Amino acid sequence: MVKIDGLDHLVLTVADIGVTVAFYRDVLGMTVEEFQPADGSTRIALKFGTQKINLHQVGAEFEPNADQATPGSADLCFLTQGTMVAWFAHLGDRVIEGPVKRTGAQGPITSLYLRDPDGNLIEIARPD
Repeated sequence: MVKIDGLDHLVLTVADIGVTVAFYRDVLGMTVEEFQPADGSTRIALKFGTQKINLHQVGAEFEPNADQATPGSADLCFLTQGTMVAWFAHLGDRVIEGPVKRTGAQGPITSLYLRDPDGNLIEIARPD
């Protein structure tokens, strides 16, 4: 039997890699990594926990890519151990909703919502 065990990375197509890097690094605390895959190109990834987000510049996506790679089409939920009070204080007027109770993959969560520079919906969630 075959089955999926986890998520290694996902790809975001973005309008401006520099602006995206600044947001995910400075606002969400992710680490920026430059890496060279087998084709020798230089790429940028945002690392958090044991996962990463690879970034593709719209119009210059690496192959293979999504059929309709579009900035602003993602809805991502990130888990935190930080309190919602601390996140709300940190994010300020970037918060568009929350804190609200939701159901995550492993049970009840409390979430805040904001948008990244491309308009992707970002959910910051803490397990209850």
